[in-house]
Amino acid sequence: MRTLHPSPFDLFDRLEQQLQTAERVPAAEIHETEDSYTIALELPGVDRASIDVKATDRSLIISAERRCQPSATPTAAATATTPEGGNGETTAAEGRRRAPLLSEFRYGTWSRSFRFPGGIQRDALEAHYRDGLLTVTAPKAQSLTTVSVKVAD
Repeated sequence: MRTLHPSPFDLFDRLEQQLQTAERVPAAEIHETEDSYTIALELPGVDRASIDVKATDRSLIISAERRCQPSATPTAAATATTPEGGNGETTAAEGRRRAPLLSEFRYGTWSRSFRFPGGIQRDALEAHYRDGLLTVTAPKAQSLTTVSVKVAD
C-alpha cells in the first residue's frame, strides 16, 4: 500500500520504478491476412490530433504524444456546503484544480516502427482511432517487381 506522504525511501522506490518503465511504449498487436496487415495500438488518453502515421515501402512509423491534463475533479473546498445548509462560496484559490498526490501516468512523446516482410501500399493506408485504440490497416503491395539482366559478352 502506498502512503500519500512519501518518505525518502518511497522517493527512491518511485525513482527505481520510473527507470524500469522509462522505455514503455504502447502495446501493439499485428495481424496478417492475404491482402493486408492490421496493426492495433493501445493509446488511452492520447489526443487524436497528436497521432502521426507515416509509411515507406515496407515500414510503418507511428508516433504520438500523451499530454498531461489538469485534474478533472474539483477540490473538496469547491463543492463544500456551509453549516447553514447553503452552497458555500469559494475563492479563486480554493476553486483551482490541484496537482495529484500521486501520479503513475506516463506522459510524453514516443515512436514505434514496424517493418513488414513484403511491401505495403502507402497510398491505401487507413487509420481509425476510437476508445483509446488506434487501428491501422496497410494493404499489401500487389506485386514486387523483379528485373532480369542479361549479361553481355
